[in-house]
Amino acid sequence: MAVRLAELLPRLNERDRRLALGAEAKSWGRGGIAEVHRATGMARSTIKCGMRDLDAVESRGASGRVRARGGGRKKAEDANPELVDALNSLIEPGTRGDPESPLRWTTKSTRNLARELTEMGHSVSHTVVAKILAALGFSLQATRKTLEGTQHPDRDAQFRYINSLAEDFLAAGDPVISVDTKKKELVGRFAQAGREWRPARTPVEVSTYDFPSSAEGKAIPYGVYDIADDSAWVSVGVDHDTSVFAVATIEAWWQQMGQKKYPNARRLLITADGGGSNGSRPWLWKHELARLSAATGLEIAVCRYPPGTSKWNKIEHRLFSQISLNWRGRPLETYQTVVNLIANTTTAAGLTIRCELDPNLYPTKIKLTKQQKESIPITRSEFHGDWNYIIHPAKE
Repeated sequence: MAVRLAELLPRLNERDRRLALGAEAKSWGRGGIAEVHRATGMARSTIKCGMRDLDAVESRGASGRVRARGGGRKKAEDANPELVDALNSLIEPGTRGDPESPLRWTTKSTRNLARELTEMGHSVSHTVVAKILAALGFSLQATRKTLEGTQHPDRDAQFRYINSLAEDFLAAGDPVISVDTKKKELVGRFAQAGREWRPARTPVEVSTYDFPSSAEGKAIPYGVYDIADDSAWVSVGVDHDTSVFAVATIEAWWQQMGQKKYPNARRLLITADGGGSNGSRPWLWKHELARLSAATGLEIAVCRYPPGTSKWNKIEHRLFSQISLNWRGRPLETYQTVVNLIANTTTAAGLTIRCELDPNLYPTKIKLTKQQKESIPITRSEFHGDWNYIIHPAKE
């Protein structure tokens, strides 16, 4: 029996070993438990448990359990009830534990957490820490850009105003555009965020440092996105992002795309955020829109997104984000590279873009006289006239 069990037991799982020991003891009859104990050194309680398991199998049928209920080592958090609270105090020290936690200013990796818990008197491995965190509903998290700063009290009302006005324009067949300046880009062999497929171990080599002095120049993409048509015009400037440049881009869109698609339009709605070259404060922006209105005969309405909500501007996620995806991992070596990558950006929804280089110079610090400001044919809305106004096509 001793030789037989010595060959058999190592090849069985825990439950089957108990059953084998119980079956051997039952076959011996009276004194079988003692004989099996002497032959194998197994505890009498284990042999008796095997005999009970055999009776249970015979009465209830085979079970899929290997270990008896309650058997095996207890979970670390069950054996040490204070472990979970100690772990929580390290994860969220500012709200759930000691604000001077040793991990407050370091990475909360499972190894660091395990080390700190051990020093606190809770000996535990990093793998156990990972299991506890998963059971508690924790996961690896990155930061998320959702905080928009202090919300303006009229934030929602302004969104409703924009939506209502846009629906009115679109229903009448008048164009609604979203405008803004994309992030300026250095032109040259500089690293670009993202990756693209290439032959293995042949990355594109770029400059180690992104010094502006080493660049060919700076590309300034200003976009005009046609909301109804899912199309856009982008002018790539080479000088400065000014109000004159912004309106010149809108004028280029109208001449090259807009008036062909909206031949009967008498109005144009522009949605924009409140800063930059098309911001709410520059009088030069309004002055240039007045010039454009007079040249085209269009009544130009302007609506601004409330403070802290510029990312809601449709041009951001329908145009600029797609351009960034299209040139990911590619150095913008020349201005023509920038133009080509923008012009060839498409989406499954059918986005089309026309892009041209604007080589003109746009000087900064242009000041308008009081008379020039007063001559602008502007009508401000009763609701937030600083955000919402109309430029009329008065003659220059």
